Amino acid sequence: MKKSLRFLSALCVMTLMLAALAACGGSKPASTSDGSSTTPDTSKESAAASKDVPTLTWWTIGGQVPNNFSKAIDAMNAYTAEKIGVKIDIKVASWGEWDTKMNTIVNTGEPFDIMFTNSGKYSKQVAMGAFADITDLVQSETPDLYKLIPEKVWEGTKIGGKYYSVPTYKDSSLTQYWVFDDKHVQKYNIDINQMKTLQDLDKPLHDMKAGEGKSFYPLPMTQGEGLNGFFNEYDDLTLGFPPIGVKADDASRTVVSVLEQPDIMANLKLLHGWYQDGIINPDAPTKTENDKGRAFFAAQAFPGAEVSWQINDAVEKYDMVQHYGPIYTTSTIQGSLNAISANSKYKQEALKYLELVNTDPKLRNMLAFGELGVDYNNVDGEKVIERTSDTWPLAAYTQGTFFNLAVTKGAPEDQWEQVKKLNDAATSSTILGFALDITDLQTEVANCQAVWDKYKYELITGASDPEKMVPKITAELKSAGMDTIMQAAQEQINQYFK
Repeated sequence: MKKSLRFLSALCVMTLMLAALAACGGSKPASTSDGSSTTPDTSKESAAASKDVPTLTWWTIGGQVPNNFSKAIDAMNAYTAEKIGVKIDIKVASWGEWDTKMNTIVNTGEPFDIMFTNSGKYSKQVAMGAFADITDLVQSETPDLYKLIPEKVWEGTKIGGKYYSVPTYKDSSLTQYWVFDDKHVQKYNIDINQMKTLQDLDKPLHDMKAGEGKSFYPLPMTQGEGLNGFFNEYDDLTLGFPPIGVKADDASRTVVSVLEQPDIMANLKLLHGWYQDGIINPDAPTKTENDKGRAFFAAQAFPGAEVSWQINDAVEKYDMVQHYGPIYTTSTIQGSLNAISANSKYKQEALKYLELVNTDPKLRNMLAFGELGVDYNNVDGEKVIERTSDTWPLAAYTQGTFFNLAVTKGAPEDQWEQVKKLNDAATSSTILGFALDITDLQTEVANCQAVWDKYKYELITGASDPEKMVPKITAELKSAGMDTIMQAAQEQINQYFK
């Protein structure tokens, strides 16, 4: 999905809501978000009138909030207050600030009710006690939500045998794509079906650079993402820390120092060469947001995803080709999760809200597409929509299942059936189901993460020479405790699969 990270895939991060509000009374017909009228259930009104309608704070990830954001949220709240007696206050952290902002919220104990998280942060946040154990509650209070999501996907969220989040049931297996602006495909005669490896991209990227000029960068990057999916072939044990992993197809399940592996080193050298040749933008290590109109990018995606990118990037046509996957890892399942604060006063209400997101197409579309009549219009009920703006900031992959979401006009009508087929066809990592328990490793993990954070932007954007930097990074990681983490991970894996 889920966005490149920002889109779905890829690879890549959102948060949730809170504020308070009194319930309405009276017998006047209620106005729904699409302008129609409904006769209210007076018994529900009486119950609601006896207490405040809670407004949940949901922290998520997305782009710049547009002028009509509050109006769109008001429409959602009018709908959900009537349906389940709950409202939301959506807080949006930008793509560039999300990681730091969520760390600050968790570390300082800032109040929230729901938070978008993913495999890079989830296990650490659980270890810190940030999220509520919903194992029993999700089954007793929201059975429709529990039944909707396959057992394999629920299992992928477990830590210590407990559920601490609601997984987003979507392209829960990982499929990686190269995405080209079609005008460059035609101009430079690029056979996208032959583009399977990074080396295959070398000629078309250089051809575009030579033809478009010095200020044109065929492979634009941002610091947080680099080349989306670069480390896909290594299962990161849900640690969210690329330097440690297991090759996804390794039957021996051996934990390795990923940066030192020959295939990773070769690809890092290639990235560095592209950076030196001006294929990659020189400000990639510091750039936090992508510009529109990218000539080429990589993304975790699914059939039809290019339609949304075309709208968001103001590109006439994107061509997309699959080059890796589909594959299930515990981290792909944990790529989009919504967790409830351990300190929330409204745990049950938060779960009921997430249940509605995952089971109600009308709410699902409002969250994904924005204000009806402004950001999108219904074409075929709530099954097909046409987007009319490119400013709605929320990433659909972070919110809820794809399988009650409208198809965007221009995408295959059976788009979500195709996604299900990808999930069904996916291979599995040899350590699928395993999640590293870092309870006794938090100091080492924090120290190693600090080392990686010092160097990762320069390395994953190609700005630094890997032959010089990888030995330096590895030495510092070892001093910070990487060997201890690797030994513990190997012991846990051996125990889990014995």
